[in-house]
Amino acid sequence: METTAVSLATSNIRESTPSLDIYRQLFDSILEQRLAPNTKLNEQDLAIVFGVSRTLIRQALQRLAAEQVVVMQKNRGAFVAAPDSVLAKQILEARELIEMAVIDLACGSLTSQTVQQLQLMIDMEQQALDFGDTGTALRRSGEFHLRLAEAAGNQPYVHMLRGLISQTSLIITMYGQGGNSCARDEHLNLLRALQQGDLASSRRLMSHHLGHVRTGCDFNRRVVNGNLATLLS
Repeated sequence: METTAVSLATSNIRESTPSLDIYRQLFDSILEQRLAPNTKLNEQDLAIVFGVSRTLIRQALQRLAAEQVVVMQKNRGAFVAAPDSVLAKQILEARELIEMAVIDLACGSLTSQTVQQLQLMIDMEQQALDFGDTGTALRRSGEFHLRLAEAAGNQPYVHMLRGLISQTSLIITMYGQGGNSCARDEHLNLLRALQQGDLASSRRLMSHHLGHVRTGCDFNRRVVNGNLATLLS
């Protein structure tokens, strides 16, 4: 994000490099379904699209692979990830376990500065939704959850959540039926409960919040393979 929010790609939110800019554009293209699941990400074609070297493209793809929204196949190259319904459900279950552990650590321990940062991130997510920018809204929603994990003070949780949150965003683009973006009121209510040290309410709100992702997905939906034609055009 552009301000004090933590990026899904890096904890240094003010970092701005060509490979990071390409990463962000590719990430949004995946979330907005301009790059469909199973799309082959040819380095040479992407280098032409972005007007950069293949080295920078490779660096961006490696970032995406680290978040598991891109898979690197030996002798075949990079592809947009396409978790099947079984794996998708497992990813959501794993995320909920980690998120609830984060709640236990963060409840009642948020500093005023962290609360202000989280509030700003909620506002910026809503701003993206108001402009119809679903990809950015999904990314900013994930950044809210990741910042909360950082505030909990457990680095392994942060590391695990970074990948799980990105994969959740991909799952939403694949199986979501609309309305899957985190509601502003849900984030606000969760933040208030955490700030007040109300653990029971915080856990209930987080469980309800993440449950919307599961119930908003149709895991019987057929995943259509894609190609670079849309992005190239």
